[in-house]
Amino acid sequence: MNAIETADLARKFWRNEAVRGIDLAVPEGSIYAFLGPNGAGKTTTIKMLMNLLRPTRGSAEILGVPSTKLRARHFESIGYVSEEQEMPEWMTVQGLLTYLEPFYPTWDDTLCSQLLKRFELPLDRKLKHLSKGMKMKARLISSIVYRPKLLVMDEPFSGLDPLVRDQLIEGILELEDQDGWTILISSHDLSEVENLCSHVGFLADGRLHVSESLEGLQERFREVEVVFEEPPGKLPFLSSDWLNPQLSGRTLRYVDSSFDPESSPAKARSAFPDLCDLGVNPMTLRSVFTALAKDSNPILKAASADAWERGR
Repeated sequence: MNAIETADLARKFWRNEAVRGIDLAVPEGSIYAFLGPNGAGKTTTIKMLMNLLRPTRGSAEILGVPSTKLRARHFESIGYVSEEQEMPEWMTVQGLLTYLEPFYPTWDDTLCSQLLKRFELPLDRKLKHLSKGMKMKARLISSIVYRPKLLVMDEPFSGLDPLVRDQLIEGILELEDQDGWTILISSHDLSEVENLCSHVGFLADGRLHVSESLEGLQERFREVEVVFEEPPGKLPFLSSDWLNPQLSGRTLRYVDSSFDPESSPAKARSAFPDLCDLGVNPMTLRSVFTALAKDSNPILKAASADAWERGR
């Protein structure tokens, strides 16, 4: 079962289509990293999921409820954290928590105390006097102490120092063993989420290019290095699954996005019969992300194609 599911979800602002018909599925119980460069359409997508923006076309369901029908009662099971989230700056941390508690029947005082202690939040300090990191801690606590079934986080770590970021991640994992606990976390920085997520989606230019388990993604992406006896005078066209080709002297490097341990080496040897060495290496999530970003960026892709043509 999916905690979040969309079909052809799109949003247009005048002539600019910020989100271009995405089919997103976030499995229940997963920690889903929603990745993409700045301006990719991540925040617009999340605002549609949270019923803060209406889709131009398509649909989304959140915990089985159409996003356009989400009401206050549904947010008893949904937590939402965003760096843009407004807060009652005149309230103290204690005042904020005391105000929110009656709205959530599942409010957990024990968990609240644990998180306050972990985050070292001063209860008597007004929100307007807190640092950016402290404000994000207050947002996170107020969004997870009622143990929601779904937590949606939009760029929660942007601009925070590594220590605060790690503390926030530890706080998120406080509920990791809760049955059905699902997290969607958007980010443009891999270092924030690569050791946290179980599933990955990659959005660029408003299009969802990848959506799958982290394990499956890392299994099918490989960096391939082909070495020739002599610098090749002419090379054949590469498969569409081979991304970002770079030819330097006798060495050709590319990313195989559909690697199969049995057929892919044979496919490379067939394409390059005069090679003298073939190396295949696993890739980190950061390397996969970089390869996808380059392939989805028309300027970078054109530059890569020009360099490839010169090499041919």
